[in-house]
Amino acid sequence: MPYRIRPDRPLLAEVQNVARRELEKAIETLEARPEGLHEAIHAARKIFKRLRNLYRLVARGDKAFWRRENTRLREAARSLSSIRDATALIETVEHLSVHALTDDEAETLAAAREVLALRRDDIAESERDLEAKVSGVVTECRAAVSALHDLSLPSKAGHTARLVARGWRRSLDEAHEALDTCKGESHGEAFHDLRKASQAYWMNLSLLSDLWPSAFCAKRRDAKRLVDLLGHEHDLTVLITLLDQEPEIFGNGEGQSFLLAIIIRRQMDLRREALTLAGRIFADAAKDEADIIETLWMRAAIQRRTG
Repeated sequence: MPYRIRPDRPLLAEVQNVARRELEKAIETLEARPEGLHEAIHAARKIFKRLRNLYRLVARGDKAFWRRENTRLREAARSLSSIRDATALIETVEHLSVHALTDDEAETLAAAREVLALRRDDIAESERDLEAKVSGVVTECRAAVSALHDLSLPSKAGHTARLVARGWRRSLDEAHEALDTCKGESHGEAFHDLRKASQAYWMNLSLLSDLWPSAFCAKRRDAKRLVDLLGHEHDLTVLITLLDQEPEIFGNGEGQSFLLAIIIRRQMDLRREALTLAGRIFADAAKDEADIIETLWMRAAIQRRTG
C-alpha cells in the first residue's frame, strides 16, 4: 500500500493504518532480509524517516504521542547507523567517480573507494552486537505498533483540516528559512537543514497526493530531484569531515589535497544546482500553500459527507 493519507476518510484511522503498514514493513524487512542484512538496515532506516515525518505532520494533534514515538524511532535508527554510514561513504565516492575529469582523478577516487571499503569491513567486524541491535529495533517496532492505540487526533473536518495545514506550513517555513540561510552561507549544516526540509516536503506531497493528484505529482518529481542533489551534497560534507578527522587512511598530503579538490568542485556544482531548483520549488509563500491544503482537505471532507 502507498505512503498516503486519504482526505475523504477519518484522519486518525488513516494515520494509524499508514503507520502500522510501515512498521510491519520494517519488521518484515529486518527479519527476512531478502537482499542481506545491510540492505535491510538501510531500508528500515528509510521507513523510520517516513514514519517520523508522518507523525510530525499531525504532531499538534497529540504532542505527547509525537514526542514519545519520534524519540523511539530516532533512537532505533541511530542504533543501526554505523555500518550504513560507512557504506554510504563508498557510494559517495562511486558518485564522484562518474564526474571524474581525468584519469588521475579516476585513479584517486578508485584508491579512496578501496580504503573506504576496508574501513567499512573493519566497522562491520567490530559490530559484533549488530544482530542484538537489530533484534532490539524489531522489538521497538512491535511496541510502536501497540502504541498506535494511544494516538488521539481530532475527528471534526474543520479541526483536521487546520491540523494538517499547520503541519504542512511548519515544514515549509523550515524549508524557506533553510533556503535563505543557504543563500547567505555556504556551510554544510545549512544545506543539511535544507535537505531535511526538502525531504519532509517530498514526503508530505506523497502523503497528501490525493488532494490534488496532477499538481502534486509534478511537485513531487521536482522535490525528489532536490532531495537527491542535497543528499549527494551532504554525503560529500561527511566525506570531507572524515578526510579531516582520519587523513592518514587517504595516503600522503598530496593525495589528500587532490581528493579534497575533487570533492569541493563537485560539491559546489551540486549546491548551485540545488539552490536554483529549491528557489523554484519553494517560490510560493508557506501560508498560501497551507491555506490551499486546508481548503482542499475541507472540500474532500464535504464530499465524503454528501457523497
